[in-house]
Amino acid sequence: MSVAALRLIHCRRLSTAGPHGVNKVLQGCLFITYEVVALDKAVTIDTSAILQEKYKSYVYLRATPSAEQDHLSAEFTQKTRKELHRAARRFLELSSKLLLKSLDEHFSHVDADPHEVGLWVLLKKAQSPNKAIRLQAVQELAENPHWQDYQYQTAAQVIDQRTVVGLARTPQVDLRFFRQPPALPNLEDVSEDALRQLLASLPLSEVDRCVQYFTSLALRESSQSMAAQRGGLWCFGGNGLPYAQSLTSVPSEKVESFCLQALVQHSKVISHCDHIVANGGLQILQRLYQLRKESQKIQRNIVRIIGNLALNEGIHQAIVQSGWVSVLAEMLQSPHAIQASHAARALANLDRETLREKYQDGIYILHPQTRGNQPIKADVLFIHGILGAAFKTWRQRDRNTLGEENEAEDLDDYTECWPKSWLAADCPNLRVLSVEYDSHLSDWMAKCPAENQRKSLAYRSRELLNKLKLAGVGERPVVWVAHSMGGLLVKKMLLDAADDPDLQGLLKNTKGVLFYSVPHRGTFMAEYSVNVRYLLFPSIEVRELCRDSPALHCLNEGFLNFAKENEIKVLSFAETRPTIIGPMIKILVVPKQSADLGLGELIEVDVDHLNICKPEKKDSFLYRRSLQFIQEALQRFISQ
Repeated sequence: MSVAALRLIHCRRLSTAGPHGVNKVLQGCLFITYEVVALDKAVTIDTSAILQEKYKSYVYLRATPSAEQDHLSAEFTQKTRKELHRAARRFLELSSKLLLKSLDEHFSHVDADPHEVGLWVLLKKAQSPNKAIRLQAVQELAENPHWQDYQYQTAAQVIDQRTVVGLARTPQVDLRFFRQPPALPNLEDVSEDALRQLLASLPLSEVDRCVQYFTSLALRESSQSMAAQRGGLWCFGGNGLPYAQSLTSVPSEKVESFCLQALVQHSKVISHCDHIVANGGLQILQRLYQLRKESQKIQRNIVRIIGNLALNEGIHQAIVQSGWVSVLAEMLQSPHAIQASHAARALANLDRETLREKYQDGIYILHPQTRGNQPIKADVLFIHGILGAAFKTWRQRDRNTLGEENEAEDLDDYTECWPKSWLAADCPNLRVLSVEYDSHLSDWMAKCPAENQRKSLAYRSRELLNKLKLAGVGERPVVWVAHSMGGLLVKKMLLDAADDPDLQGLLKNTKGVLFYSVPHRGTFMAEYSVNVRYLLFPSIEVRELCRDSPALHCLNEGFLNFAKENEIKVLSFAETRPTIIGPMIKILVVPKQSADLGLGELIEVDVDHLNICKPEKKDSFLYRRSLQFIQEALQRFISQ
């Protein structure tokens, strides 16, 4: 526009020259008009867009092509573009420096829309040396519903590791805050071979026989070696497995499952975690995750490995940079309780800003799975029994066991895990944890032939106590909720904790124990397992449940004395319906006499052994009485 201005000034001077300059004035005006029209056709600058994008990383220039462009307009267009691009580059330089300097210096006198500047203010606060300011900034970033798409993209490029983990653990955060995982080409070519190469690169030192077994199973390729394994005994002296087949005939997804099982075990060894990362394990797992999006089981095992790796703070940066935070944030919002809980565990292990606790493999957070303003006053721990699991044991009663008239009515309210859905809503200031461990009726069903030595109550008690200690259990009041053999495990852990000076806090803070059909005096199932073909080779945990076992009697007497001395509240539920445990086998697994601890209230419920811990619905007696017990045991603490 400087050329047009010069011509206008020149025309004004000609107009003062008298009548002889009139023609020249008219010619000048016509020329100016022509130039203005030509320039308008050559380039149109959307000034409103420039004002709107003043504090963004992009400047939009919309050019309108013209069939007639003279040299002057073409030169002007080129110069204008250079100036605008130079201004854009200058803005990027300034905006990058803003995060390194004082807010007041830059924003106190800026004439701009506060909403445009607000993003940069919060991003700066998120890096404040004051922890309270950082946490508040992350919360405001996540809760602001008015950010534009370009602002999410800008934030995703500049937020630091601590902030991105905090955003991922914020309830219902917008997923646009997170950069997507890097592009990973040739997905179909990498999964199986890459997993095998990764396993082959890992050392077999500092691992137990089960890790060696799973690793060898995944790596063995010849049908001859697999046939030898099918023949019966293997090099570790274990029983032949029914699913052991030649890897050449096993589907690719099954081979991947073998590899992932081995990687889960390797990821529990601290010294192996660095090897997994150094050999591209994070990228390989990312590729497999994208390739197997239809398989929730494979995705859970992958995230399980990430959760184990996240126990090592030195690996956090690699996990974030490889794009796993966006994956975990998305999975955390899954409607499936198991998927969300695996992601919650991994993110909690990454979040060192608000958490000191670490959650080892098998310890799952059911509530709270995100950051929140609700202070946690107490813990409730759920321990499953034989053939149980951290989630399926505590689901709502199966729909097919409900009456047809109630099925449609309860379909929308059905929950995969009632402690996560119901208990968390009724007691939001509780931390709810679920513990998982492998258990089997028979050694034929064991996943690893070398696993038998690790199934006794004594071994599992020591293992779980170490995990729970790392998770901070015992620092707050605790209520234990256990089903079947899980109740024996709870009693064993409490008695073992009495002998450990570091676990005295757990004993002091135990306020109640809720038993669902726990065989305090043994069960008929152990005797059936010796004589019934379906349960050949009973496992150690089953053999420990024999009726009138001296070990069970000693355990029961020790717990009774402990509970009375510490005034621990106890509530027991007993089944009254027989349970189908095999073809033509229907027994009362835990009779009333065995479910009666001899302390606290005993309530008989008209259900079988499997459904004694699965309420029919939220307003059922089983759930309402369980909730009442938990609230009464912790009333003095959660009401403060």
